[in-house]
Amino acid sequence: MKILHTSDWHIGRTLYGRKRYAEFEAFLSWLIETIQCEEIDALLVAGDVFDTTTPSNASQTLYYRFLCRVAASCCRHVVVIAGNHDSPSFLNAPRELLKTLDVHVVGSVSEYLSDEVLVLNNENGVPELIVCAVPYLRDRDIRLVEAGESVEDKERKLIEGIRSHYSEVVAIAIQKRDELLKQLRQRAQLTKQTIPIVALGHLFTAGGQTVEGDGVRELYVGSLAHVSSGIFPDSLDYLALGHLHVPQKVGGSEIRRYSGSPLSMGFGEARQQKSVVIVEFDAHKEQGSQSIENPPAKITLIPVPAFQMLERVEGDWKAISNRILELSATESQVWLEVIFKGNEIQKNLRERLDAIITGSKLEVLRVKNTRIIDQVLNQIHDEETLDDIDVNEVFERCLAANNVSNTQRPELIQAYKEVMMSLYEDERAHR
Repeated sequence: MKILHTSDWHIGRTLYGRKRYAEFEAFLSWLIETIQCEEIDALLVAGDVFDTTTPSNASQTLYYRFLCRVAASCCRHVVVIAGNHDSPSFLNAPRELLKTLDVHVVGSVSEYLSDEVLVLNNENGVPELIVCAVPYLRDRDIRLVEAGESVEDKERKLIEGIRSHYSEVVAIAIQKRDELLKQLRQRAQLTKQTIPIVALGHLFTAGGQTVEGDGVRELYVGSLAHVSSGIFPDSLDYLALGHLHVPQKVGGSEIRRYSGSPLSMGFGEARQQKSVVIVEFDAHKEQGSQSIENPPAKITLIPVPAFQMLERVEGDWKAISNRILELSATESQVWLEVIFKGNEIQKNLRERLDAIITGSKLEVLRVKNTRIIDQVLNQIHDEETLDDIDVNEVFERCLAANNVSNTQRPELIQAYKEVMMSLYEDERAHR
């Protein structure tokens, strides 16, 4: 049996104001092709399907259209859990309808933990896989709040709550597997074969690798560094995790993995090779006998193409302009983040960049002038921190640092305030 593990699609995410629906559509089309080419039997999506709890109509269209295409493919099962970015109620809403397509959605913890244990059958109606579909566990799902408890008490309860939840769900799965195997062997439908147990989850384990600007949010404030890989039962044949965008093993284990996000969520991930994980179980190999020499599954990473090239260009003006000219010569269609680190003052940096990319397929999405930032920070008094300064005052100090005349300042300050107000209104509208 072959399983494909993916997560953190973040459909609907923008990058400095640029919509990325074309990228999401290209990825989902590529994923369908991969499912067909690799003859995948089950698709596991470990959370953060959408980037917000209120996905746009375009985001929803991509998601549901994809599920319909999977249902018409060789893939027999789809299991989707909610991540911290997803709305549990939104994902759960069409759950019963999606079951008719063999798409199983677990958006939130229910009253009965057995609801998170899914028995998936093959085309002959014989159980072939058990999935412990554990969604993102919110604070209220895993601990009781008591008056007078300390921060240490809260952290201990969170960790124990996560450990207990996985332990109980996996115990239910093992019991179901044993009962099913007994029934199948009595009917002579199964001899040496067994039924693998796979778990999904969406959380941050200790030692997990992240990158600057990837948007990964802390899930359990103050306790993240202490949620070790040891919270997961050893009896699992594979653990499919979501939340961290860098593809990686958990605790060095081949069969405990983050698939990572399929798209680069920011310029910090621009040089990162994205991938999905294919897990192949041998029907005749006894599961549960995990060792380095005898792993329960064959693991293969499939690289995901870059559907929109991103690049961070940094240095002084000479280094930046040379790199941009190189990209222009190759007619590359790249989105750029430019970080100016030169010693000279570049007051019209944006204008110079716009001029140099004219006629090319390059787009500059973000410009960061560290020279200006340093000037502003140098004007902060010893007893001040950046957090102590109002955003309007930061802008005024920028004007002073660049010797903008007093006659120009009122108009620029007013324009700045209008821009900030527009940003705040957009942020409220998307909450």
